[in-house]
Amino acid sequence: AQELLYSHLTSVTSAKVAVNGVQLHYQQTGEGDHAVLLLPGMLGSGETDFGPQLKSLNKKLFTVVAWDPRGYGHSRPPDRDFPADFFERDAKDAVDLMKVGLLGKGQGRKGGWALSARAQKWLFERTRKPLEALYGYDYFARTCEKWVDGIRQFQHLPDGNICRHLLPQVQCPTLVVHGEKDPLVPRFHANFIHEHVKGSRLHLMPEGKHNLHLRFANEFNKLAEDFLQ
Repeated sequence: AQELLYSHLTSVTSAKVAVNGVQLHYQQTGEGDHAVLLLPGMLGSGETDFGPQLKSLNKKLFTVVAWDPRGYGHSRPPDRDFPADFFERDAKDAVDLMKVGLLGKGQGRKGGWALSARAQKWLFERTRKPLEALYGYDYFARTCEKWVDGIRQFQHLPDGNICRHLLPQVQCPTLVVHGEKDPLVPRFHANFIHEHVKGSRLHLMPEGKHNLHLRFANEFNKLAEDFLQ
């Protein structure tokens, strides 16, 4: 019986659920009361972005969910688009997915989750390859171009502000993990978030780059588990 229980706890299931007019795909593992939602970055998916977390985060303490935002991964159709409110749309989809896919099952899930929103380092070939395998070259290239256009539209906002004004409104406990060798996101981003989210904690990984949660998965997972307990 113990062996069967262990097998059940370590298995990863996949499903789709209707959320806000689209079929959203997600992977789920673990049986804990604390739900952990993993959010991929640009063109990301659960399977390409969060393998070590789905495999190794504590399954007894957490129910881990890695989802594919609309137009990404296996949440297609529809093709991905980038209207002016696409960040807000993704956030609403994520919250509603948790309501429909987890909280609606009546298992007493707690409302906490970890959000990992990060820009994909798609310029590097070793990262492009799994994404091209997932999407095919044409869809991958076309969606990258759409993403660039989607980001450019924010230059018309006052000071290019997308969400800086929202940081002081964050009330939940927040852990900011930053790799000091990240070639895409300089440290001042992490410092700014830490300074403007009240009570947040900042952890710096000296050798970490943009994919620190993959390259240093054991250290990152331990940080996340200790923080979330």
